[in-house]
Order: sequence, then structure tokens, then C-alpha cells
Amino acid sequence: MPAETEVNGNLRGTERGAPAVREASLLRRMAAHKTLYLLFIPVLLYYALVRYWPIGMAWIVAFKDLQLGAGVWQSEWVGLDNFRVMFTDPQLVKVLRNTVEISLLRLAVGFVPPIILAIMFHDLASNRFKKWTQTIVYIPHFFSWVIVFGIVFALFSTGSGFVNNMLEWFGLPRKEFFLDQDWFRPLLVGSAVWKEIGWGTIIYLAALASVDTQLYEAAAMDGAGPLRRVYHITLPSLVPVIIFLVCLNLGTILYAGGEQILLFYNQAVLDTADVVDTWIYRESLARLQFSIGTAMGLFQSFVGMLLVLATNAASKKYTGRGIW
Repeated sequence: MPAETEVNGNLRGTERGAPAVREASLLRRMAAHKTLYLLFIPVLLYYALVRYWPIGMAWIVAFKDLQLGAGVWQSEWVGLDNFRVMFTDPQLVKVLRNTVEISLLRLAVGFVPPIILAIMFHDLASNRFKKWTQTIVYIPHFFSWVIVFGIVFALFSTGSGFVNNMLEWFGLPRKEFFLDQDWFRPLLVGSAVWKEIGWGTIIYLAALASVDTQLYEAAAMDGAGPLRRVYHITLPSLVPVIIFLVCLNLGTILYAGGEQILLFYNQAVLDTADVVDTWIYRESLARLQFSIGTAMGLFQSFVGMLLVLATNAASKKYTGRGIW
């Protein structure tokens, strides 16, 4: 019995000492690579000051009545008043509905085309042709939304737009695309898909690069055609990436592309174009209600985090895969 007590005591002592041993080992490894850790300090400072400091300030401003002359720290604490004003705004229901509808439309229309394009790139036999086409479809991603709007305006404007010129040539009446509520969202989503479709293929191509080519060779020897190889090899290989991107995209459901909408919308289409981001823009910059706009931004982040957690949990339950 004393021997057993001594053994158990040693085991407990070992368990208690394990964290201390790991901590000492970590310190020794850090000391051995101290030059690398010193080089990493600017990176940590960048993320602390540029990324996380604004997040912390947003949490504070959302609960204050921010006055420009007084600054953040001297402004008065107002508790949940900003959120009360925000949730009692008569425009809020319409703004949230438009935001969710446009975000889901973007997801439904823009999610599949990059997958199809990535599979086509992956199956192209000519590397030279693949590089040229990839370069061409990547370029729009680097255009600013101002340039994209200029291109869309040149195509669909009433006076000299290419589409209206074609309509007139076929004897059809000209159409006010930018003033028509039925055409606003198709123009918005279509231009967004065109801008990002090439860039969206990169992550899928990276996933396909890790697929063993022997699987395709074996499938071809067994008589599987191109479509059957895509169905049985390519698509299952992309499932983890698809789940990852679906989770992240649902987390941005309250971000409907404010920068693009600010350029595209006007008073005639406001009922279908007004979203959370444009509401924040009006409250923060037009009415100088910075704290209310920040409270809405905090609400966006909170909803996004909940959706990512819920989507990830559902995915792990029903498919066995998730982000973490």
C-alpha cells in the first residue's frame, strides 16, 4: 500500500510538473530561435495596432456618444442607447431584408461558376493556353469598383450604352437599366461575378493540385470518361474547400458589398438597393452619428460570427467536415 501511494504520488507529481516542463521546453526553443522571434515582432505589432486595436475601439465607441471634439475617451458612456436607436429605426427591416436577399443572390449565382472554371482549368491539356486564360480571368479582380462601374455604365447606359444601341438596332425601345428596380440586382450581381470569378478559382486549383494524378489514370484505364472522373474524383476532392468557403460566405451574410452598391445605386432604386453598409454610411458620415454606425458594424460582426459557428457545427454534424 505505501508503495502504491508512492507510485500514485509520483504520477500526480509528474502530471503537475508536465506544464512546467513544457513551458521550460518552449522557453528553450524560443531562446534557440530568438532571432526569428525578434523578426516576428513587427508583424505582431502590425496586427495589434492595425487589426485588433480598431476592433477594440469599435467595441468602446458602440457604447458611447462619440463627439469629434471630445474624442473617444472623453465622450459620454450611453450603454445600449445606440443599439436601441438602431433597432427602432423604421428603415431597419427593409435594410436587413435587402442585405440578406442580395447576399444570398450573390452566393447562389457566384459560388458555382468558380468551381466549374477551376475544373475546366484543371483539365486543360495545354499549359500555355491555361496560363493565358487564367491571366485574362484574373485581371478584373484588380479593377477598382469605380472602373467596374465605368465598364457597366458604358455597356448599359441609356444614352450611348452598347446594349441600348443593340436594342435600338433591333427596333426595340431603349431601357433605363440603372433606374429600373428589376434590373438593379442583376447588374449588381452580374458585375460582381464577372469581377471575382477568376480570383475565386485560385483556392480550388490549389486543392486540385494536391489530388493524386494516378487516380485519374486508373479511372481512365477503367473506362471512366471525363464527366465521370469529375464526378467521382474531382468534386469529392473539392468538398472540404467548398464547405470551408460556404461557412465563410455565410459569415458575411450582412455584408452585401457596400462599396459597389454605393457606386451603383440611386434614389430610383433605393427600395431594393439600400443595405446595411449604405445605412452605416448615411448614419456615420452624412448624419455624423458615428456611434450608431459603429453599433451596427458590431451587430454585423456578431451575426457573422454566430453564422460561422452554426454553419461549422451543422457541417461537422451532417458531413463530418468543418473549418476546425
